[in-house]
Amino acid sequence: MIAVVFSGSRFADWRLAEKGRVLHGFRTTGINPYIQDERFIYQLLNKNTQLINNAERIRKIYFFGAGASSKERQEKIEKVFTQFFKNAKVKVSHDMLASAISTFGNEKGIIGIIGSGSNAAYYNGRKIVENNYGLGYILADEASTNWQARHILKDFLTEVMPQGFREKLLNKHNIDRKIILDKTYNTPNPNIFLTSFADFILENKDDPYMEGIIKKGLETYVKTYLIPLSESYPDATLNFTGSVANNYADWLREIIKENHLTVGTIIREPVQNLVKYYINKN
Repeated sequence: MIAVVFSGSRFADWRLAEKGRVLHGFRTTGINPYIQDERFIYQLLNKNTQLINNAERIRKIYFFGAGASSKERQEKIEKVFTQFFKNAKVKVSHDMLASAISTFGNEKGIIGIIGSGSNAAYYNGRKIVENNYGLGYILADEASTNWQARHILKDFLTEVMPQGFREKLLNKHNIDRKIILDKTYNTPNPNIFLTSFADFILENKDDPYMEGIIKKGLETYVKTYLIPLSESYPDATLNFTGSVANNYADWLREIIKENHLTVGTIIREPVQNLVKYYINKN
């Protein structure tokens, strides 16, 4: 049995496959070695019945995740997974490679992720070409749910948010200044708090205030990531994965077109294409 895992900060999508077919598909809390320690990750695995029941049957694990770009953080995942899945060989890489494989296969192009976080890179058909992007939810993540939520919460706290939208927000989320500051600065995973606003943002995307924030994020993302990459790789197609890219695909395509770039595929979750890819390899 093989396991293919694609993890953002909010969710990790799992597929367990054997003899050419997927037997189990489910979600867990996101696994991010940049912000979670080994104990937290092990406890997360140990809470899932499917993983407990199949741990000894799994022989290969292909894990791709946000925060898993460095060797040190990849080794953290390998250590925890090897401890939990005692019979498995574990391969860990970052979410950019997973997104590239799932949309380009072995073709070249620029791959973008816009979900709970955001990033972009050039894929040469085999690997991601390293760059200086991917600075995380505090310094970067333009257009992502983290970015959107930060702007909403700041406007809420500084009382520049339209009153009608403020009322909608309070009807959906029990928040005040103390809660926001505590969850942002005094909890181990503030990004989970930020991504908890994803459904509310989507539900209110047509509100002029919310639409303005979403479009501003996408415009910033295009200028920060895509235009510089396209200048280096002028004929490259742009493919995307992630909930934000998928949910606001029309706006994303429109903004990219205005910048004279070409969009190819946009998918929400890479895991379906990933598991097909690795079933064919095993």
